[in-house]
Amino acid sequence: MTHSFAKDRYDRMQYRRCGRSGLQLPAVALGAWETYGGTQDGDVAKACMFRAFDLGITHFDLANNYGTPAGNAEIVCGKILKDMPRDELIISSKAGYRMWPGPYGEWGSRKYLIASCDQSLKRTGLEYFDIFYSHRPDPNTPIEETMGALDTLVKQGKALYVGVSSYTGAQLDAAQEAVKRGGLAPITIHQPYYNMLGRTIEKDLLPAADRHGIGVIAFCPLASGLLSGKKYLDGDVPADTRPAREWASSWVASKSKDEKKRILGGLNGLAKERGQTLAQMAVAWVLRHKSMVSTVMGASRVEQVEQNVAALAKLDFTAAELAAIDALTA
Repeated sequence: MTHSFAKDRYDRMQYRRCGRSGLQLPAVALGAWETYGGTQDGDVAKACMFRAFDLGITHFDLANNYGTPAGNAEIVCGKILKDMPRDELIISSKAGYRMWPGPYGEWGSRKYLIASCDQSLKRTGLEYFDIFYSHRPDPNTPIEETMGALDTLVKQGKALYVGVSSYTGAQLDAAQEAVKRGGLAPITIHQPYYNMLGRTIEKDLLPAADRHGIGVIAFCPLASGLLSGKKYLDGDVPADTRPAREWASSWVASKSKDEKKRILGGLNGLAKERGQTLAQMAVAWVLRHKSMVSTVMGASRVEQVEQNVAALAKLDFTAAELAAIDALTA
């Protein structure tokens, strides 16, 4: 390792305990979905990851299907991680989506999860992951098998902590019961889709996480760019853009252009009154919940990493501000 990282990096970040575990995570994590090894090359990934670490971001979030082709994000980021202090980092990966042909190439079976973790370790060149996730619930595999596979990875030393992603509150309850019955590795963290325009988890998942002492880390806090405060304030969201294609697609399809303009413009106005960009207010709003440990952000430029971290300078909301956001989005 030849690069010299900022000596004051741990003074610049807020760290939060993950549920009832001993794990602490930075309030902002850097994710590789659709960027590193996908739309951006290794040089961009290296610049963003190094700057993120200088700012106290110790958590880098991957998955087996990230990148183009699938798996490339782990390869690209793995090369960069070799030049970073491994024991100071939290590296996560996931398995659940299709990676190879046949009946064992996706979902949540023991066969798929353990094989996927082995492949991801090879791609990254790591000896273990700090967190390994079941990336999505499997409707056809018993939850006991899925959670048992994650437990095996911990016993094998391939993962230190395990988590789940995109489970409903009821599915998280079932997973937690399976863990208790089997004496399995505890669920430390849940990673759901959550932002001001996608609030479904408030009804069941967040209360379930609270009950079980499981930390929550949100992905897509900017709703695939809708809350970036730049491209879509006029309400025009073309069909070929990320928000119309990805997780925010249902919100985009359900709102007229005028409604989008009213809602996004209203949120942008509130952010300006707070002295923040819309993106920064969106990050702060996600982090307001007591179970919310962190949020996963993508970045294709160093400046975006810096702007994301700058959101932590103002996390408090007044009751009036929260009511105004609710009036626009709830």
